[in-house]
Amino acid sequence: MKLANTLAMALLTTSLLSACGFQLRGDYLLDDDLQTLYVSSSDVHGELTRLLKLHLTRNQVKVLNQSTLEAPELRIVSDNLDRRTLSVFPNGQVAEYELIYSVHYQLRFSGEDARDFRFELYRDYQDDPNLALAKSRELSLLLSEMRTSAADKILRDMARVQR
Repeated sequence: MKLANTLAMALLTTSLLSACGFQLRGDYLLDDDLQTLYVSSSDVHGELTRLLKLHLTRNQVKVLNQSTLEAPELRIVSDNLDRRTLSVFPNGQVAEYELIYSVHYQLRFSGEDARDFRFELYRDYQDDPNLALAKSRELSLLLSEMRTSAADKILRDMARVQR
């Protein structure tokens, strides 16, 4: 009887989680056509390109070193960081920024036109001129986290692509 209750509870929990659309992150079910891919970028050694290749490799995608006619191409067209002032100190120095990380990329299958994708990520950053070194390190960590989020978003978008 106790085993039946435990089994029923596990079945109920599983069905509730799957009904609400819950999915574990980390593994992306990419289409079979995307299991071999060429990644190109105007900034070949950029952090976003490096992170994207790492995420693809972790998801068992073969990343090619050079373009072929058969393999799809993922091209990072641009990734830009902008900032907008949100607030200022009484002395006129900027107190808080909104960081805007914009990414534009294309996915091209052989014999087809490229599909364009664009998105933006936003983060707030509070500046303090009295703690310049610490704030510089915080900004660096924040930018790194935004690029990691961007690489995850690209993989999530690719998982939704149907040919």
